[in-house]
Amino acid sequence: MNWQEAAAALVIVVTLIGVAIGRYPVLNMNRATIALVGATFLVTLGALSLDQAYAAIDWNTILLLFGMMVLNVNLRMAGFFQLVTAKVLIFARTPRRLLALIVVVAGVFSAVFLNDTIVLVFTPLVLDVVLTLRRNPLPYLVGLVTAANIGSVATITGNPQNMLVGISSGISFVNFTLALAPVAFLGLGIIWLVIVLVYRTDFRAEKFATTYHLAPEVKWPRLRKSLFATGLMLIVLIGGAPVPLAAALAAAVLLITRRTNPTQVFQEIDWALLVFFSALFVVTGALSVSGLGEQAFGLLRPWADGGPGMLTLASVVLSNLVSNVPAVMLFRPIVPDLADPQAAWLSLAMATTLAGNLTLLGSVANLIVAEIARSRGVHLSFTEYLKAGTPIAILSLIAGVAWMGL
Repeated sequence: MNWQEAAAALVIVVTLIGVAIGRYPVLNMNRATIALVGATFLVTLGALSLDQAYAAIDWNTILLLFGMMVLNVNLRMAGFFQLVTAKVLIFARTPRRLLALIVVVAGVFSAVFLNDTIVLVFTPLVLDVVLTLRRNPLPYLVGLVTAANIGSVATITGNPQNMLVGISSGISFVNFTLALAPVAFLGLGIIWLVIVLVYRTDFRAEKFATTYHLAPEVKWPRLRKSLFATGLMLIVLIGGAPVPLAAALAAAVLLITRRTNPTQVFQEIDWALLVFFSALFVVTGALSVSGLGEQAFGLLRPWADGGPGMLTLASVVLSNLVSNVPAVMLFRPIVPDLADPQAAWLSLAMATTLAGNLTLLGSVANLIVAEIARSRGVHLSFTEYLKAGTPIAILSLIAGVAWMGL
């Protein structure tokens, strides 16, 4: 290994470590800036050329993310999620029923609208409800975020790592959902059972002493249009259209407007996430282009060839070392050459998603919930999360491996 290869290897390692922990001490950098700086240094060092860096970016994934963001922003601005919460409260008359409704709503919506978006929108609403009802908010927050993570495993549009798997594998939206939706449903049931058992005193058979009424601010014209765009996207997906094109079509429909200033929509787009993905494609692309990844891929291949159980274990470990999206990117060059690539892709999507529930640091969604709760004076600590989050992750992974092995 010459000095350029050694320097490139160092940059890749430092970048992946920074992505995993989310920041570096002293430096005011987040995952997006860490990945972008790492990608720029790799091109500068000659690990790959500028043209190769452009080619390494999977524009299908970027387009899919952008389209889903436009859809989610419009639904949020229309008051859709507030309206859903208001309907949930009509039926939530006991602690157990409220938990069940939160788990189901978070799980189902995450499958369609991205798990990070769901927790970002619903965490303040859930906190308002449970604090007004004078309930312990912690089990409901854990239920919300674990359901968002587990529910997202059901579809290609559920989370970023599924998007990568769906686009890289070529598995259709319908086949992906048929394969992994049962894992999501099993996982949602596990969440409710584990939380009720862990927090027994909070979920005694009783009715709420007080009630909570939410008056949602709904912009009906925008809501109707957003729901039309969502329905159109799902119809096109079921019809077999490319997933990025379906999301882009939904976004295009919503951007044809007389009432809404597009600047408002674009201000709500998570541009940092798009930068993060683009830069991370370059970083992982440098592994393949420079030849530095051959040894790493050699270490991963025996695990990938070992069936659903071995691949799941390797994916869980790697996801908790470098985060789930980089883990999928590192596996991408290996999976197409396996004996059963489709089963491997599905196992990879399942494992990297469910692994996010192992610890509070396991996924971005977990951190979003913890940060929003902290801003409201509720402390969801690392150890508090482990009480229910870790058993949920382990049991759902076991269920997932059992299902994939059938």
